[in-house]
Amino acid sequence: MAARTPAPRGAELAVLERRLRKAGFAPVAGADEAGRGACAGPLVVGACILPAGRRGTIDELADSKLLTPAARDRVYDRVVARAESWSVVVIPAAEVDRIGLHVANLAGMRRALARLDPAPAYALTDGFPVRGIGVPGLGVWKGDRVAACVAAASVLAKVTRDRIMVELHDRFPSYGFAVHKGYVTPGHAAALDAYGPCEEHRRSYVNVRRALRDDEGMREVSA
Repeated sequence: MAARTPAPRGAELAVLERRLRKAGFAPVAGADEAGRGACAGPLVVGACILPAGRRGTIDELADSKLLTPAARDRVYDRVVARAESWSVVVIPAAEVDRIGLHVANLAGMRRALARLDPAPAYALTDGFPVRGIGVPGLGVWKGDRVAACVAAASVLAKVTRDRIMVELHDRFPSYGFAVHKGYVTPGHAAALDAYGPCEEHRRSYVNVRRALRDDEGMREVSA
């Protein structure tokens, strides 16, 4: 069995940005989201421009999913301290339901990139291209493992969203949001079965709709 190639980190992630700068595109921004697969809580999109050179090389920087919570917090602080510009957009669960997940994701990336100052000359987005951002752009498959600015955006989005979910746990302690962050786990599924969805659950998701129907059915039976 072939050994896995470790995902690039730190300076290794900056190769794509360096090539774009040499081609005349500077600054280069990255955008990524957190919470796409969760059935509760907001969708959060981060955008980031890292400086060129050594200052833009962030220790431990990697795809946020590859980092421990403690490492993500450290990298978050370093990105915020060193970035030329960064932004985070929070899209509530109700808005995700209203306009749809993919549309919400695209809108969030446009909004996050538009808030950057200085404005980027080129944008790298994780997974798919985003139209209507006013500058050339490229959707990069697994961009958070390929480009430093996208990895930084992924950390900004993930840490922001995790902190929001911990706050939501205080409001809705029965669901365990502080543990699973709104993603589907056996414990989360059991809480949905027991209590039905709360206002932070996404009604457009199949498992939440099913729990909502079951909850309404139980209330009708007990009435």
